[in-house]
Amino acid sequence: MSDRFVPVKDAGELDELFARSQDEPVLLFKHDPVCPISARAHRQLQQMEAPVPLVDVANNKDLAQDVTDRTGVQHASPQVLVLRNGTAVWSASLHDITSDAVQQAVAQHSQA
Repeated sequence: MSDRFVPVKDAGELDELFARSQDEPVLLFKHDPVCPISARAHRQLQQMEAPVPLVDVANNKDLAQDVTDRTGVQHASPQVLVLRNGTAVWSASLHDITSDAVQQAVAQHSQA
């Protein structure tokens, strides 16, 4: 995993991301390290300028489910969410995850 990705290990760290979303858009990447589609999404997100918080869905299923419960966004893997004001304001999954789409979503919600 490159330095671009910041593992989210527990609910406390997830709480911090949701709290930070009150001030700025926050990315959250749900990644399965053994899935080839997720590997493609991972390569796309390596192009992001800011660090990308990452939930490893294969090794932390409970945390992945916690994200689903908190956001109401149906689980998919891979999946990227943009959090703003404590809610998911944008999401993409599978082949819809591109660096351009994610950057555009973050920019759009930076003005909120």
